This record gives sequence, structure tokens and C-alpha cells, in this order.
Amino acid sequence: MAETVIPILPCPSIDDLLDFYRALGFEVTSYQKSPNPYCGVRLRGIELQFFGMKNHDPATSYSTCYVLTDDVDGLYASFRTGLKAALGKVPTRGLPRIGALKDMSYGVRQFLMTDPGGNCIRVGQPIADSFEYAAVPKERYARALHQATLLGESKGDHAAAARIIDRALEHGTGADAGPGDGAGPTPLQLVQLLVLRAEMAAQLDGLHAAAPWLDRADAVELDDAERESARDVLSRAADLRTGED
Repeated sequence: MAETVIPILPCPSIDDLLDFYRALGFEVTSYQKSPNPYCGVRLRGIELQFFGMKNHDPATSYSTCYVLTDDVDGLYASFRTGLKAALGKVPTRGLPRIGALKDMSYGVRQFLMTDPGGNCIRVGQPIADSFEYAAVPKERYARALHQATLLGESKGDHAAAARIIDRALEHGTGADAGPGDGAGPTPLQLVQLLVLRAEMAAQLDGLHAAAPWLDRADAVELDDAERESARDVLSRAADLRTGED
């Protein structure tokens, strides 16, 4: 017998929630205002249900679920397009919001999306044989990227992630080191660190705070292979430049 698991998540208003999920392309599968507010949505194999709770505070919610897919890039593009059409922008701060698409050290390519009820929907596609955390790299800049990404993206501790990047860039000649001098990060690592730092700055202080970090990233010269490896990072930098918040 086949089983299906359907998360049931809280929200203060099922109507606001349904507007959000409709914008993403979900269909409404159920809707009840009384005696208790309740609704459900579905998109392909993703099915979610919600209950209304007057005193629920989305800003302090820990509700979450994980969606495994074989088309994370397609869902990410579709969700961003829907949000842009409905809201006039792609929100990356506050509620609702959608995070960057990234390859994570625990074997998935994923993005995090938080709905108006404060529910975090993690959407990921396996890119490795195991979901176990990869060993922390020993090399300074790879380790900084690893740790800052986990803290900033998975835990949402943007301040801690920023501190890790700042310490890495301040080491030795740091961000001013030239390629091949052995003192600083490689050009690819430097761009990754600077754009991630720009993301953390935007989360902490608003989009304007990302600009100095993006300027520094723009000044780094990448060859064709490095540019291809940094494709996701450069795409995120472009979003920050155009004011996607």
C-alpha cells in the first residue's frame, strides 16, 4: 500500500496564505472558514495543508517541511516568476520571501521559501548519494564558505555568517591578494565569499548595504571555467544589483 505524507502547517490567515500559493501556481484543494479555518494546496506532487490560528506569529514560527524534487531549477524559476507577477518583485527579505538557489554541502541543490504564515518550505534536489554533511574543509577559504553558507542559509544566522566571511577576508592580505600569491583566496573563492557577504549584508541592513561587496566582486577577474562554476553566485549578484528584495 502506498502512503502519502501531507504537512499541516499554521498561519494567521488562510486567505493571505492562499493568495501566496496561488501566485506560485498551486491549486486550492480545500477551503473551510468555519468552524475552524483550514485549507489545502497542491502543485504536481507537492501537497500542503494549513490551519488558521489567530495568535500565530509568523515572525517567530519554526514550522517547516522539505520538498524533494527532480526539477529544483524549474520550480525555482517558476516560483520567482509567479512572485514577480503577483508582487512586482521577488522578495528575499521579510515575509514572504524566497532565498537563493545553491548547492549545499549535505548533498542537495536547494532553495528556501518562507510563506506569509512563517512556514519555511525547503525545496531540494539530490546531487549526491548521501544527505550527510560533508567534512568541513581544512583550507581556510573553503572552510569559511562552508561554514558561512550553513549558518547563513540553513540556520538563518546572518550575523554569524558575516563574521566568518569578514575574518577570512581579513586574514593576511585577504581580499586584496592576487591570484597565485598563496596568501589569499582564489578568484573563484573570492567572488563566492564577496557575494555571500553581500547577501548577508542585504539581510541584515537592506539592499543598499550589499553594494560595496558587489563592487568588490565585480572587480575580480574570472576565466571562463571559473565563471561557469560561479554561475549561481553571479546570478544572485545580479538579483541583488537589480533590487530583488
